[in-house]
Amino acid sequence: MGIIFSSTLRFLELPLVSNGLERIVTIYVGNLSFQATEEDLREVFAEYGKVSRVSLPTDRETGRKRGFAFVEMEDDAQEQKAIDELDGAEWLGREIRVNKAKPREEGGGGGGGGRRNGGGYPRG
Repeated sequence: MGIIFSSTLRFLELPLVSNGLERIVTIYVGNLSFQATEEDLREVFAEYGKVSRVSLPTDRETGRKRGFAFVEMEDDAQEQKAIDELDGAEWLGREIRVNKAKPREEGGGGGGGGRRNGGGYPRG
């Protein structure tokens, strides 16, 4: 698979997500190669602990991967070790960003870009 990890790593702190029964930690993985698969991510993160879920979002219109993923792990210590060791690592030709995922903003989200004055058509 050709995974290369660098020895210098940094990290950002972000909040946890819980499913109500057990504590689930969500990790954001950014700057991913578009060739990365869910199985690739599961394999890499499994070296640090139990992986509950991997989500690799795609663009709604093109179906193309968006270059980031979310990985859910069940143990805080294992999650932090994965973050510490993988953030800044080179993987599949890219220097990946790995940190705790930020919670999604309530009520926000896309949609934007409405036009004024009837969608750009001249009035009158």
